[in-house]
Amino acid sequence: MAKITTSTASVETEIFYQDLGTGQPVVLIHGWPLSHRMWEAQVPVLNAAGFRTVAYDRRGFGHSGFPAGGFEYDTFADDLHDLMTELDLRDAVLVGFSMGGGEVARYLSRHGADRVSKVALVSSVTPFLMKTANNPDGVDPAVFEGMTKAMKDDRPAFLQSFNKKFFNDGLLSHPVSQAQLDYAFAIAVMAQPQATLACAEAFAGTDFRSDLAAFTVPTLIVHGSADQTVPIDYSGARTAKALPDARYEVMDGAPHGLYETHKEDFNRTLLGFLRS
Repeated sequence: MAKITTSTASVETEIFYQDLGTGQPVVLIHGWPLSHRMWEAQVPVLNAAGFRTVAYDRRGFGHSGFPAGGFEYDTFADDLHDLMTELDLRDAVLVGFSMGGGEVARYLSRHGADRVSKVALVSSVTPFLMKTANNPDGVDPAVFEGMTKAMKDDRPAFLQSFNKKFFNDGLLSHPVSQAQLDYAFAIAVMAQPQATLACAEAFAGTDFRSDLAAFTVPTLIVHGSADQTVPIDYSGARTAKALPDARYEVMDGAPHGLYETHKEDFNRTLLGFLRS
């Protein structure tokens, strides 16, 4: 398995990556609590269209190392920087899903856009999810406190329940098969428990509003109108308002996991942006 050893971060670890195809590099940054495997429906499409895909696992997830710490966005951005440098990626497109959108934002503000030509934020947690005194439009902290308690009480049970909301699977709606739900659970449950908990705290409580000033390259924002995990009014809509020059695509009726439930529309949108 291909891995790099981080050099910038204060807590060293190994980062696994999958590097396929040739052409302009597209770096795929997964969401919580998954791994690079979530991009299964995108990688072959992008490769067939003439793009090189680099999909990696965040520290504590997938095949990457399970370190003692470093589960905050400065370190996540440094891990991405190490990967970009080690592979000498240039003219790259960064595609961040959910908490991966935070990596994109913090990478640009921390390391600049010299190696980056475009970015895409998909179901992203930007600009700032948690409601605070200076962020009155955020999500009530009690929501995240409930998630933390549920994970501490019974992490596997929480993840099974979370996956249903992730895809908006309910009594009357089954946008993905039971096999897909089981697959997502299998990926999530094998992550480092410490990382799963700490990353939830990171994406809930990190303020990316100042990072958005570093978005100097063409940007695509994609969000589902029916996202129950990262509701569009708290995230996609606010990010689009902060980045008025970005291309903003709202997928009607799409849940958080639109990369699977609306994969044809999403792939078409992403390819159109890459080719523009």
